Parts: sequence; structure tokens; C-alpha cells
Amino acid sequence: MKKLTSQNPLDLIVLDMAGTTVADGGLVEQAFSAAAQRLGVEPGSADHAGKLDYVRATMGESKISVFRHLFGDEDRAQQANTTFEEAYGELVHGGLIAPVPGAREAIEELKAAGRTVVLTTGFARVTQDAILAALGWQDLADLTLCPADAGGRGRPHPDMVLAAFLRTGAVDGVQQTVVAGDTSYDMLSGIRSGAGIVAGVLTGAHDKDQLTRNGATHVLRSVAELPDLVARAEA
Repeated sequence: MKKLTSQNPLDLIVLDMAGTTVADGGLVEQAFSAAAQRLGVEPGSADHAGKLDYVRATMGESKISVFRHLFGDEDRAQQANTTFEEAYGELVHGGLIAPVPGAREAIEELKAAGRTVVLTTGFARVTQDAILAALGWQDLADLTLCPADAGGRGRPHPDMVLAAFLRTGAVDGVQQTVVAGDTSYDMLSGIRSGAGIVAGVLTGAHDKDQLTRNGATHVLRSVAELPDLVARAEA
């Protein structure tokens, strides 16, 4: 990785939400099960188990893309996605999410250092807004993005990272961007965007080996360690 200095500071920080800054306690799987049952997938069946394995493997990807793969035709995929978003929203409103310990403080520290922070998600905008409202984070980040805000393609495509770069104008080059997430798809998205640091965190879906194999330049125990990493990289 190219050494970064005060002449090219790491001033754009693009953070994933669920599993990285937000602890949801497996709500994705609960909401998926509700959506799958609505489409006739019997709980406890081999079909359900196989589909759930795919959901786990593709954590971080745009949810509508996941459902297109699982259910084939567009109508069924859209129905599954709508049901999923509704079920996840109900769980969020039920108070079943919380910040990852130290996440809010890390974001505030990054912003206090003059950096621009963007929160991204594979969820639809309505679900992202529900999460932000439940946590009281509506004004925490400088920008929030979902796949629809970046042309419709979610991770592992680099589009949301590049949209953050273009919309904020926070840095002169994409190599001055830091991407952090808990999934392989977060890592791929960061690498494909050309980000200078692509940090995996161990508070979510994937382990150190999965994160490293998919391009993580660093692996942290938590996003709470990110401000120190960024400061060290510039020093």
C-alpha cells in the first residue's frame, strides 16, 4: 500500500452499517426467514437451509440482488425483498438493534479530525432510515448511501464508495479513501474502488480469513480501532 502523508490525507471514511457500526443480533436471518416463508419456503426444509446459507455467504450484498438469485423471476424477487424490508423494519422498531460498542465515538473522533464520514448499506433506503432513526443517528454521518443512491448496484461493486467520493468531494483521489466493513463483499467493494485502506472488522458476518482473502489491507477487532489506524497510516 502506498504510504499516505499529510499531503494526501485519508479524509474520506466509508463505513458499512449492519455488523460494522450497527449490531443487529442476526436480524437479517430472521427477516429473511419471514420473507422466504411468505414465498412458500418451508421453515426447517432443505430448501430453506440452502437459501439461508446463501444469505449468510452474501452478507453485505444488495438484498434485492440476493433475492433475484434465490427466487429467479423479478416479481418473486421483489415480493421477497418487500417482505424482508418490512420484517426487518418491524424488528428495528422493536428495539432489537444497537450501536457496535465504540462506533458512535469512533465516527465522532473521525469527524473531529476533519474527516468526512459516509455510512453505507445493502438495505433499501426505507430500512436504512429506520435504523438511523432507531439509533438517533440521523445527523451523525456527513452522508448516508444505499444501493439506489449509487445507480442501483450494491456491493461487491464499488459504486457506493465511488458515489461517496464523487458526492462529498472530500479528497482529491480515491486512494485517500478508507473503507471499513465486516463482510467479504465490503472488502471487494473497497479494493475495486481503489481505496487506500480497506479494513475488515470482526464484529459481524465474516472472519479474519474471509476478510483477508477478499482484499482486506487491515483486520481490526472493531470499528472503534479505526481512528487510530487512520492516524497511524498518515503519520
